[in-house]
Amino acid sequence: MTVSATTPINQTQTTNDTTSAGRTRLAENFDMFLTLLTTQLKNQDPTAPMDSNQFMSQLVQMTSVEQQLAGNELLQQLVANTGTNLGSVVSLIGKEVRADTAEAKLANGEAKWGYNLETAADDVKIEVLDARGIPVRTIAVGEADRKAGDHTFVWDGKSDGGVAQPDGVYTLRVTAKDPSGDALKSSVFVQGVVTGVEQANGLGMITVNGGKVALSAVTSIKTAPETPAAPDETGAGDGAGGTDTDNTTGSGGDEVATDPNPTNPADQTSA
Repeated sequence: MTVSATTPINQTQTTNDTTSAGRTRLAENFDMFLTLLTTQLKNQDPTAPMDSNQFMSQLVQMTSVEQQLAGNELLQQLVANTGTNLGSVVSLIGKEVRADTAEAKLANGEAKWGYNLETAADDVKIEVLDARGIPVRTIAVGEADRKAGDHTFVWDGKSDGGVAQPDGVYTLRVTAKDPSGDALKSSVFVQGVVTGVEQANGLGMITVNGGKVALSAVTSIKTAPETPAAPDETGAGDGAGGTDTDNTTGSGGDEVATDPNPTNPADQTSA
């Protein structure tokens, strides 16, 4: 017998809904309490006024309920912070990750995205949208970038008119079509090395290519490729113009010895 997997209950959302409903009921009850209190004060018998201790007792009860709701919110925030403990994700710094997000940060005239095509497309249009959702750059990609698989798109930060756009967060939109003009499935992602980890509003965030990405959007993690070391430009016999420690120079690593006694036939060498 096959048993389907159970779906965990979203306790955080349930707590949010309960707290919100409690505050709503509390506000309604408090307004009703003030209305009744005002009515009682207006219509009480002047010769036998109502006991003020009763009013104070009711106010204290209302205040206690409000404090309890506030305590529930603090506990909820504490649980959320524990669930996204930075200590558990700080090891991502220096790793290369891939995240399902269409947002990337433009900085120093460059923004990077990746996109995936499930099948080869006949037409692929790429649009870069600003914070208002307005396209600032539209590009029709070439044949090589219309094949099935992953592709990289690097934007130079300029609009269709060649005007440099301000730094900030931009969104990439990819529209792929087959030869019949029907839409094909595509996805956009961001890939790069993690340079920072932080927590905002109870959510874990990482910094990739200078932009903020939700930790929940990460789909793959791998070791970042090593940067090759720069070659040594100086050394004995390392090519043309190289300087040797024995005061000999050569071209292409072929050294020519200096004869200490050119007049001695036994010490001379022929070319």
